[in-house]
Amino acid sequence: MYFNKPIPSHPKDIHQVFESWSLTKKLMFSALMAALAAILQSAGGLFPGIGYAFSPLATAPIFLGALISFRSSMLIYFSTICLLLIIQPSELVIFPFTTGLLGIGLGWTCLALNRRLGIIFLNGLLLFIGICIPLYGFGFPVFGPTLSSSFNMTTLIIIFGFSLFYSWLWLAIGLFLLRKIRMIIALE
Repeated sequence: MYFNKPIPSHPKDIHQVFESWSLTKKLMFSALMAALAAILQSAGGLFPGIGYAFSPLATAPIFLGALISFRSSMLIYFSTICLLLIIQPSELVIFPFTTGLLGIGLGWTCLALNRRLGIIFLNGLLLFIGICIPLYGFGFPVFGPTLSSSFNMTTLIIIFGFSLFYSWLWLAIGLFLLRKIRMIIALE
């Protein structure tokens, strides 16, 4: 079964490459990933319409940064939040609870866990909590007018199902991205 299969060794291989880097190289890469995440996350507000297609891609730089180390992922996460404060403050409700949190969780679960089902479930749960905080805690319509911010069980089931699907999708995207990066690294 697909969900019970182990993930490839790409995350661990790339983590080993990152481990061999100097501290300066890690800091430069972290700064680059934070800038890229901020640009991608703010694309929805800067370029309405087409920009919303690029906004979810802000997960990828956080995911790559999480493969360096926990400290680097936190540096990228908070640097991106600071950059978003300057570039697009309206994204500060979405990024810390959804996109950024999923990137950190995905990176760390790919290193710590081996089975797809565990990675998808833990990141789905993390994303579910991250969506519920702005939706129910702040009353911010994360999904726009499609889901109300009034607490009801049907909405929670829909959000949890979406979170699991989105986590599965990002696991597939992340593993594809890591496979391509591993091929590039192997060519050097």
